[in-house]
Amino acid sequence: MKRNTVPFPSIIDELFKPDWLGGMQGFNATIPAVNIKETDTNFGIELAAPGKKKEDFNIEIDHNVLTISSEEKAEKEEKEGKYTRKEFSYSSFRRAFTLPETVNTESINATYENGVLQVSLPKREEALPKPKRLIEIA
Repeated sequence: MKRNTVPFPSIIDELFKPDWLGGMQGFNATIPAVNIKETDTNFGIELAAPGKKKEDFNIEIDHNVLTISSEEKAEKEEKEGKYTRKEFSYSSFRRAFTLPETVNTESINATYENGVLQVSLPKREEALPKPKRLIEIA
């Protein structure tokens, strides 16, 4: 049986660790999970983004593409004796969805509650299902 553990990590492994000398620590590029559902009258997008505020989101439509994005920057400074420690963090994501022609882009609305952003995309009147109709035979 062969063991794949190395008693001493390589210098290359150490150099490219995300937190070596602050490298990528403080940068978060996690893309939130999304659920998309369709009913007879609308489409719905649910985006999981806990810990944010509704002001953190930017939702826009351009050429039938709905884009949801968020960007958050933070700076923290601690002074202790002769030393000052300054940390920066940055978090962002961007999700884009091509909308079907059946969406009424003038009536789109969004809410944010309990860590979930919900975007409602109502269908156009002509795209709604038509009621069953009885055709008389002449």
